[in-house]
Amino acid sequence: MDLFFRTFLPAAAEAGLAAPIMSRHLPILRQCVAADDATVLVARCTRPDAPVPGNYLLLLTSRRLVVTQQSRLLQRLSLHLNTELRHLNNITWAPDPRLPALELAATAVDGVRERYLLRVGRRQPVAQLDALLNHAFHGGGDAGQSVATNTRQARLTTFSPAVAI
Repeated sequence: MDLFFRTFLPAAAEAGLAAPIMSRHLPILRQCVAADDATVLVARCTRPDAPVPGNYLLLLTSRRLVVTQQSRLLQRLSLHLNTELRHLNNITWAPDPRLPALELAATAVDGVRERYLLRVGRRQPVAQLDALLNHAFHGGGDAGQSVATNTRQARLTTFSPAVAI
């Protein structure tokens, strides 16, 4: 089992993703992410400024940001965004005071400003998402193993032992 898959499963479980959702999105995500890239965060999200509503799945690894979209009407999956973190500019995130959510915004290499509202579940408090994003964008560079280790340590210290992975 490669590093991506070993770190994807616990991150998806923390996000509260059911097995059918993971299995539907995984083939698209696998095409975008290298086997030695560690998963930092998996989250369901929406786009507050999207003209067409849909459900999105955001995958943040130590090197990439990948977002897939599932259409509401036909339930079709498509790739919305696939970029290396070094190609993103003006990355910001802030908790939404109205909801248990965090808004992540970044400018892609094509100049388009992407905004995502990450839903926070019972298992992922906003403070943990903030710490993961801080580490991914300001922290540990490109070392996939150190990101996986730090993410695992953050999970163990954030959750009670009954929920820790």
